Amino acid sequence: MKKRFLALMLVCGMTFGLAGCGGAEQESTSKDEKAETAEDAAEGETGKPEQSVVKWNYGTSGNVLVTIANEKGYFEDEGISIEPVEANANADAMTLLATGKVDVVSNAGTSNPLAQIASGVDISVFGGHMIEGCMPVIALPDTQWNGIESFLGEKVAVNPSYFAFTGAVAELDGVDDPMTAVSWEVYSDYNDALAAVVRGDVKYALMGTGQNLSVQEMQDNGEIKIVSYQSEIMENYSCCRMVAQTNWINENPNTVKAVIRALLRAQSYYEANKEEAVGLHAAAIDATEEYVGAYMLDDEHYFVSVDPLKNGVIRAWGILDSTGFLDENAANNNIEDHINTALYEEALKEAEELYGEEAPEFYENMKAFFEENDK
Repeated sequence: MKKRFLALMLVCGMTFGLAGCGGAEQESTSKDEKAETAEDAAEGETGKPEQSVVKWNYGTSGNVLVTIANEKGYFEDEGISIEPVEANANADAMTLLATGKVDVVSNAGTSNPLAQIASGVDISVFGGHMIEGCMPVIALPDTQWNGIESFLGEKVAVNPSYFAFTGAVAELDGVDDPMTAVSWEVYSDYNDALAAVVRGDVKYALMGTGQNLSVQEMQDNGEIKIVSYQSEIMENYSCCRMVAQTNWINENPNTVKAVIRALLRAQSYYEANKEEAVGLHAAAIDATEEYVGAYMLDDEHYFVSVDPLKNGVIRAWGILDSTGFLDENAANNNIEDHINTALYEEALKEAEELYGEEAPEFYENMKAFFEENDK
């Protein structure tokens, strides 16, 4: 079930305020009553959060769902607030998590958390951020592209820890070892990888989400072309998972569910108001709307979801293990023990009961997506 299905929401659920002072007063009263109901529920049947402040690392690129939940008061409705904790890189974020200096990490990809789990760090996936991150594959303008098979025998600026590519190569006929079937060139910076394409040092290169604007401009100038996207190589590849220490999740179930409920409301709002979301998020990360819109408004390749994506994480674990990116201790870990879908399922049900009237189709779609991707 693709994101196009998720986007079909709020058409019937939208309500329009009545004209005049009477209509405005009625709308204001309705909002106040709804906030009171959410607050009562957060402290009642759904359980009061064990922790009122959640320390969160969401990287320099931010998390649009966190941005919306903050701006619209969804976290406040749930009785929690977010304390941002900065890190210089994904590895640093994982260190902060492992040492308990941060409660939640949402922007460190999927490979990084899985590598931590494989090495014996007891963390778990309990939700998601980006499922697809709008990451383009580029080449020189005259380069032919015939799908992932075009990688065979070529130098490509793609870190093979990006399991969508190694996994896809492994499935090609005649490929015994995806690690040797392609010359995987690793660059520490996407701009260096782009320069390698321009110089002809590599034939293809993967770009990050944040490179979309510059890549699109270079394509318009005829310097390069976008031949594909990571999401076209592997659909729903699990870009960034939301992770925390397993003990923290188990000791703070109401807090976890409060986070998920707030983010579900944010996702619902995001899907129905993407233009506004671009502006909100651009302000949150101190970027231009043009920069953020270059990836966020690409409905074909950018997909955010709170869903844990259990099946996608298990798939990623298998590919990373078979290609040698996981610690040898991985064999002693059952990855399913580090994916908590129970709290998400409970929170989804609670969110629908509390906020379902805001976007009934959205919650139906989220339940269907969960059944397909987490069961």
